[in-house]
Amino acid sequence: MVEETEIENQNNQTKDHEENNRTDDLENEAEKLKNEGNVAYRKGNYLNAVELYTKSLEICPNSASAYGNRAAAYFMLKKYKESLNDSMKAISHDPAYVKGYLREGKANLFLGDISKAIASLEKAKSIDPSNSTIDEELIKFKAVKNFSDEANISYDKGDFRKVVYLMDRCLNHSNDCYKFLLFKAECLALLGRYQEAQEIANEIVVKDQKNSDALYVRGMCLYYQGNSEVAFQHFQRVLQYEPDHQKAKVFYKSSKKLHNKKEQGNREFKAGNWQNAYSLYTECLEIDNKNKSINSILYFNRANASFKMNNIDACIEDCSKAIELDDGNLKAYLRRAKCYMETENYEAAVKDYNQAYKLDKSNKENYRLLKDAELQLKKSLRKDYYKILGVKKDASDDEIKKAYRKSALMHHPDRFPDASEEVKKQEEIKFKEIGEAYTILSDPNKKARYDNGQDLEEYGMHDNDHIDPNVLFKAFFGNINGNRSRNGFSGFEFSFG
Repeated sequence: MVEETEIENQNNQTKDHEENNRTDDLENEAEKLKNEGNVAYRKGNYLNAVELYTKSLEICPNSASAYGNRAAAYFMLKKYKESLNDSMKAISHDPAYVKGYLREGKANLFLGDISKAIASLEKAKSIDPSNSTIDEELIKFKAVKNFSDEANISYDKGDFRKVVYLMDRCLNHSNDCYKFLLFKAECLALLGRYQEAQEIANEIVVKDQKNSDALYVRGMCLYYQGNSEVAFQHFQRVLQYEPDHQKAKVFYKSSKKLHNKKEQGNREFKAGNWQNAYSLYTECLEIDNKNKSINSILYFNRANASFKMNNIDACIEDCSKAIELDDGNLKAYLRRAKCYMETENYEAAVKDYNQAYKLDKSNKENYRLLKDAELQLKKSLRKDYYKILGVKKDASDDEIKKAYRKSALMHHPDRFPDASEEVKKQEEIKFKEIGEAYTILSDPNKKARYDNGQDLEEYGMHDNDHIDPNVLFKAFFGNINGNRSRNGFSGFEFSFG
């Protein structure tokens, strides 16, 4: 019996020895793979390094240094979440592993969690107080925290330009931090710098298609650029991935409300309910005063409602607001120009039609409208012969004659023998203009050229300076004698037929 026991003990010892040998072999293999990973890391082959560290950890899953080294490789691959996880595992296996805390701190920094990053370094400092590297990193991390805190205060104050500046300072220490990049992008969007904001967001979405903040920023840009329907879809996706995303909730609700209210206004406009449309567009304008693109369209829509209600001044005012928000709003320029034409403000109309033509030179109608406005401006700068005679532009020959008779009798200088020299001079000028107006408007050829805005001098037709208005007067009224009449004229008397 004793002999059997001795044999069993010997067998157990042999097994233990063999087990120990196998363990040593595995540990050696794990160490070998880890060292090969270190070589790959130093050469910049980070993917290969991760593979080798992973194989090492499959053999020896409790190695703090292997987890720490893999964390470093993940960090270089910009896989900060994986780097953080491995750093935390390294620390869990060896709470005194200083490099683990350093790598945990850097991973937290690039993930945008600055408070945790600082806490990791302070823990490392407590373990190794004389480590100067930790001191240097702490200074940087605390500077980033100060920039970040100041940025949050500036954001609440609406100073988005300062936020962009402060985020750039943060990114000097963590150039690939999505949180800082997207905070910057959001403020760029709020500043109207949509292309820059979209470029940042798009680059992140390519790497992380479910990044809710990046999708949110893209939605913001689309929303502020007037593409509310696609923006609405982006906000829906954000809330699918992150149901508690508060900013996305706000935009989701406002974009939905704005879209529905605007469509309701458009339906009322098409139905001819101008006042209802006007009121609905006004309600839309109260939803989000930051949305310049949509609000420019809404001001134009409201201007159209005012135009339909013959409120020209209100139409001009809203067109001006639309242009102020978007100086490329072609329709607003065209509508305002039309209003200026109707109010005979031809100079302003020419400016607007000229801008419209610059915005769309391919449209021949814009060019035609510009030329027509220029013609009306040219005509308005000349003497208005119709206004001088007090007749409409479509007056008949008989109406023109009657108007001349009335005006010529009213302003003939001989009616003012006792007036001051200044009054006499004014009446002489009026009398001459009346004769000039009649000379042009009573001649079909001259009248046609005048109506077309052509310069009569170009055709040798403006010879009114050589026409004595008194001769015209006598020729028109006919019977004249040399006595003072009871009408108050000296030198002749008129016979009215």
